[in-house]
Amino acid sequence: MRMPLFALSPLSVAISLLAASASYAEETTENASTIEPVVVVGETTNTKVKPETLEKYQANDLADVFRHEPSVTVGGSLGIAQKIYIRGLEDTYLNITVDGAPQTTTLFHHIGRVSIEPELLQVVDVQAGAGEATGGAGALGGAIRFKTKNPDDLLDADKQFGGKIKAGLFSNSGHKTSLSLYGNLTDQWSMLGSYVAVDRDNMEDGDGNELYGTAAEQNLGFVKVRGQLTDNQSLTISYEQRHEEGDFGARPNWPTLETDELYPMEGKRKTFVINHQVTGGDALRLQTTAYYTSSEIQQDRFDRWGLYAGYVDTYGFDIRNTSALGSHSITYGADYRIDQASSEYLAEDAVWQAWAWDPAVGEFEEEGSVAGLYVQDHWQLHDKFLLSFGLRYDSYDLEQVTYNDKTDSNDVSPNIGFIYDVATNWRLSMGYAEAMRGKEVGDTFTLEHNPTAISLQPNLQPEQVNNTELGLEYQNGGFLAKASVYKMSIDDVIYDQQGAGAAHQDGTYYENIGEIESTGFELLLSQQWQQVLVTSTFSSNDSEINGEVIEGYEHNGLGNSRGDTFTLDVAYNITDSIDVGWHYTYVADLDDLEVLQRSVELGWIGGTQTIDKPGYNVHDIYLRWLPLENDSLSLDFAVLNLFNEQYRDHSSVGDYNDIPGWEGVAGLNEAGRDVRMTVGYAF
Repeated sequence: MRMPLFALSPLSVAISLLAASASYAEETTENASTIEPVVVVGETTNTKVKPETLEKYQANDLADVFRHEPSVTVGGSLGIAQKIYIRGLEDTYLNITVDGAPQTTTLFHHIGRVSIEPELLQVVDVQAGAGEATGGAGALGGAIRFKTKNPDDLLDADKQFGGKIKAGLFSNSGHKTSLSLYGNLTDQWSMLGSYVAVDRDNMEDGDGNELYGTAAEQNLGFVKVRGQLTDNQSLTISYEQRHEEGDFGARPNWPTLETDELYPMEGKRKTFVINHQVTGGDALRLQTTAYYTSSEIQQDRFDRWGLYAGYVDTYGFDIRNTSALGSHSITYGADYRIDQASSEYLAEDAVWQAWAWDPAVGEFEEEGSVAGLYVQDHWQLHDKFLLSFGLRYDSYDLEQVTYNDKTDSNDVSPNIGFIYDVATNWRLSMGYAEAMRGKEVGDTFTLEHNPTAISLQPNLQPEQVNNTELGLEYQNGGFLAKASVYKMSIDDVIYDQQGAGAAHQDGTYYENIGEIESTGFELLLSQQWQQVLVTSTFSSNDSEINGEVIEGYEHNGLGNSRGDTFTLDVAYNITDSIDVGWHYTYVADLDDLEVLQRSVELGWIGGTQTIDKPGYNVHDIYLRWLPLENDSLSLDFAVLNLFNEQYRDHSSVGDYNDIPGWEGVAGLNEAGRDVRMTVGYAF
């Protein structure tokens, strides 16, 4: 791997910076043992998901985690198949980390690439759009940072040890249990251990139809140790192991009929993270993260090639320091990551060789790396004016080990921005940021290629994004109003389109296909009246590629389109021990979406077709009761989809069933009414 060298003239840097208008909001590090800052461009659009909300609605999967976040949507009602979207872009364009460890690449394009247990989360930071130089490599569409709980988040101040046991039932359909133990090992060291198990049966949609192939078993083990090495040094070590298995359809994110075959599938993820921090005066706040993540998926296509597996190993580090120099706070550092993707046939040779391109080759491998250098300055020019500007340099390398092909790219990404308190209670933010991403390792289930064809476009260019945002915020007492607009474009989009375009190209062929544009606006109004908090949001987004609307089947791995979304949330603390809440989501219709453009190009169909995405209304309610004075006992009751709405989330694949030849292509319907009850006891 060639380490990057700065090769940018001061003039070109100045031109890039002066051409942009910008934004910044301060970095925060709620968890001092992790190096992950909240990267902000357009302060008004970044959000946090807190554990209190997850507990009250008894979150079980990614859809539950982001159920009330208008900028973030999740497609697919089945946990293993869920995909995250920000502003219409799929999570392949996001920098997603768990305690600083990136969750990279795709194991299988019909399942999600991110898995997390809501029970473990202390906070989820969401950054919409490309941000500051400290935000990590490849964050073209934004970043999501999952931060897990620490022992002291759970342990009462007057105790040395403690624990919590929880048991929950959900009517649609299954149960969940968890046990957490935590305590102080010494005056300097503490430890947390958790085990979570979920057992789900097939769900039913709003019309009472059984969603076949949605039953699954999940379990997770988690251990975290924190320690104070010296007065100015701390260390955190965590290990997580997640496992999920079930019998699913051949494409788990599509519906399965009662007469269809179900295929055993098993997914695993192991993540090991070390976070170290040293502080010493204004010049030294050194933070280091080292990580290793191993993910795999196995599917038994017993009717075809038998058992098949995909694996991804990711390891690397991020080391940065922050120095306070007068009115400047400068963060600078380096990060490095290696991704190793592989797949293999696991059945007997006689089973899979008839399906392989080369019967002598049953294992496939790619390796990619990215190295980055970055610097970000936060300059407090005035007590009402904060200026931020920075640069990031990234160098990508990819090697298709099995097929002896390579590609590499490198570039610099500038950003500049400000926050200005324009008047009492009013704050203006503007931001401009660029980011780049070279070709990374591919979907492990498509690593096998035609050995006589190529799968990488010669002179493949890196993807380049520019993101501009403008935000305005007003706050007066308990009233808060935010408004923001944004425009993002990604040039030289790298994509594997359906079908080979020329004789020398493999069926999986990565090429630059054009430009994605994502534009939109978001509004938020919030009012606190003593025990009552009312919040409403509205978000509108248009995402297109080369002038065509993005759709989750046509553009799998790129993005999806969603109707305008309105939410209303009411939380009421009736007493110190009783909370109730109601959340309403309305998603508007999307009609006459033109689809199958690529299929027309390939001659598979005579002309493009249209599909509709019907709108929907969903109501969720909760009640939490802490009956004991010491709050050790918690009783949670929630109803999701209260009125049993029959719908398919717009972030799932649209319904192609009315198009001849595309019958069966659709996303899963969402679950109907789900009554959830959980009892928790802390000791």
